Order: sequence, then C-alpha cells, then structure tokens
Amino acid sequence: MRDDLFRHVQGLSFRFHSQTTTGQLMSRATNDLFTISELAHHGPEDVVISLVRIIGSAAILWHMNGLLALTLFGILPFMFLFAYRYSLKVKDALKRNNERIGDINAQLEDSLSGIRVVQSFTGEALETAKFRDANRSFLESRKRSYLAEALLFNGLTSFMSFMNIAVVVAGAVLISQERLQLTELITFLLYMNTITDPVKRLVNFTQFLQNGIAGFERFVELLQVKPDIADAEDAVELERVRGCVEFCGVGFQYDEGGPYVFRNMNLSVQPGEYVALVGSSGVGKTTLCQLIPRFYDATEGDIFIDGANIRNVTLKSLRSHIGIVQQDVYLFAGTIRDNILYGKPDASEEEVIAAAKHAHAHEFIMSLPNGFDTYVGQRGIKLSGGQKQRISIARVFLKNPAVLIFDEATSALDNESERAVQESLERLASQRTTFVIAHRLSTIRNADRIVVITEQGIAEEGTHEQLLERDGEYAKLYRLQFR
Repeated sequence: MRDDLFRHVQGLSFRFHSQTTTGQLMSRATNDLFTISELAHHGPEDVVISLVRIIGSAAILWHMNGLLALTLFGILPFMFLFAYRYSLKVKDALKRNNERIGDINAQLEDSLSGIRVVQSFTGEALETAKFRDANRSFLESRKRSYLAEALLFNGLTSFMSFMNIAVVVAGAVLISQERLQLTELITFLLYMNTITDPVKRLVNFTQFLQNGIAGFERFVELLQVKPDIADAEDAVELERVRGCVEFCGVGFQYDEGGPYVFRNMNLSVQPGEYVALVGSSGVGKTTLCQLIPRFYDATEGDIFIDGANIRNVTLKSLRSHIGIVQQDVYLFAGTIRDNILYGKPDASEEEVIAAAKHAHAHEFIMSLPNGFDTYVGQRGIKLSGGQKQRISIARVFLKNPAVLIFDEATSALDNESERAVQESLERLASQRTTFVIAHRLSTIRNADRIVVITEQGIAEEGTHEQLLERDGEYAKLYRLQFR
C-alpha cells in the first residue's frame, strides 16, 4: 500500500504538490499505514478467537439455563449498538490526530530544512513557538480522542458489569420461585467469564479497528486524487525529436475562474534556435516554459513539438526529450556520480566522465577527496553554488535532450562561477532548441532571438541589436539594468 501511495504521489502534478505540505504526505505514507498494519496484525486473530469463544460460550450458557442466558443476551445488542456509535466518534478523533501529526511533520520539515536561515536570523525562538503551536494543537486533538476512548471503554465496562447484576437479579427471582438452585446460579456466574473475556477482547479490538479505518480513509482520500495531467488514452510515443516548438493561442490560469497569467500567446521556435525570454517578474516566463514538459496544462490553446500536440504524446516520452537547468539546483543525498547518473541511470562510466567534462565539472570533481564518489549531503550542501550548477548541467548533458530550458541558471552565482557555468550552458545549448529565462541581460546578448513578454503578452522580439535600435520595452529594461 505504501508503494502504491508513493507511486501515485509521484504522478501528481505541480499544482497538487504546491498546495500540499510534505509533512502531510509523510504522515499518510508512514503513520497512517502503520495503523493499518497493526489492524492487519491483531484484527483477524482477535476477531476469530473472540467469535469462536462467544458462540461456544453462548451455546453452553443456553444449555445451562435458558432464562438466564436470555437475560444476558438481551443486553448484548444494546452494548454492541453503544460500541458502534461511540467507535465512530473515536475514529473521527483519531483521524483528526493523524492530521495534526501531519502538521507537526510539516513544521519539522520546514524548520529543519531551513535551519541555516533560522540560525543566521537567530530565529530559533520563533521556530520553537511555531512548533509549540503545532504541538499544542496535536495535544488538544489527542485529549479529545482520549475522552472519546474513555467514554467507549468505560461505557462497555459498565455494560459488562450490568450484565452480571442483571443475571444476579434474574437468578434471585428464579431462586425465590424455586425454579433455580443457588449452586446453578453460582456456576452460571462463574461461566459468564468465558463470554465476557472475548467481549473485552473485541472491545480492545475496536481501538485498532477505528485507528486502522481512520488511516485507511486518509490513504484512500489521497489515492482518489486524480492527476491533473495524465496520458491521453490514445497517446503515442514522441520519437526522433528535432526541436520545433510552437505555441498557438496559449493562455494559462493557475486556478479555474482565477486571473489569467497570460492569454493568446503565439510563438514559434525553430530546431536549434536559442531563444531568450525577458520581462519583469510575474509576467509568466517560467510558467510558459513549464507548459512545454506539461508540468501544467495550458488552459486554452495548444503547444506542438515537431507538429505533434503535446497532449497527444506520452508524458514519459515528452519529458525524456526536455532538459531543465534551474536557478535552485536540487541534488539528491548521495554521491556526485549518483546525481549525474540521474540524467541516464544506465550510462557507462565513460559517459559520466564525458558529461562532467562537457559541463566543466570534471576538474573540480577530481580535486575532491573521493572524486565522483564524494558524498554531497542533502540538497548538495557540501558543494558551492557554481559546483552544484555544473553537476546539474552534467546531468542534463548525460540526458542529451533535444529541447533545453534554462531558468535563471546563473543569476545566483558570482562572476567567476557564472563565467564557467555560462560556458557550460553554451556548450550544452549547441544545436539544441533552447529557451533561456533571464533577468541578467548581459547573459543573452548572443541569443538568436529575444522575446520580450509583458502582462499583455509578447511585446516585441528580435536580436539584441535590433531591439536596442527599436527603443522599446527591451531597450528600457537594458538601460535600467546598465544605468
């Protein structure tokens, strides 16, 4: 089940992951499924043993004295009805508990991932206060669940005590009528333990049951989230891509009924062309590029690669032909070799070394104590920004895609690192269709075409020199940056 859940979450879109915290997903994949395993472990054993003992004991008690047995059995339905009603309250309380545990996980993950920022801003007290709030919410939720459990278990204990009292009263009446011997009543009362013990066992089982049901409901809730982006039924493989990308009347909005990021976007990029997208923050440059690998689907209009509508090709084949280098590089906890191999897991050692050399990363890798086997730490924390960026470029070199997207790939680097990374990017972009999102205009002077995007759409396009001569939006941005 955990494997199914992980594979399902992996297939959900950026929209889902941007709205869901990692802590909540971790809670569903670990804590919730643990309660289900506990139910699977104890449930069948408790139910089978208890039912066998209850049925056998009921038959023996009926054989001993039918009237006393009827007195006992007349109470059992009310007890089971009480148990059913209050067990639902326990389940709801336990479900809220799991949600609060998810909040704690989310707060932990957020605070610990940003521990360097926390310590640099001396924000330990603030993070402790936020965690204390999440912890207090869980405590209050747990109190309510303990109250529900107390009402359930003590109520059932009271029913079992009442059964003893009822049998004694009924037995006393029968003895007064000389229809029952005192020794028979004592024997019946002693043998009642054989039916109350399995009932107690079933009562304890209800906690596992409701805990497991609460976890299972949260498991199913997540599995029922349909991927926003999935392969069409008749989707075909995208093969031998040359890299012709066309946007035809494309519009996009993050939420249905919300404002459009852009509309009526028309752009045609030829195979091997180097296109830079510039404009102020928030006009949709990154969003436009994220539509190409279908991280999001266009709200209106169509996007074509080599004449094929990207909605009609499989996601795996589409994304296998697209390489992305971002400003915020993500390296997995592992070795440098592991991270480069992510671009092509079955690549040979020679291919890995060649990719590192193309990315200008081989020299610094070999200067490290363990070379390609150097452990980079979580998110590559042991490497500098320029080193991480070059490893990410080597990863894309190994993938060898037809279409490239550079999203502010050098804006966070110092001049020396930027120069080395820029050389790697230019080598990577050679003879590939390339989209570059840049605020630093000095990095895109040699672009084949510069497309200026505003809130109204594409304002102008052309080479660096042509746009400066036109003295439009690009010239304003250029003068503002180099004043």
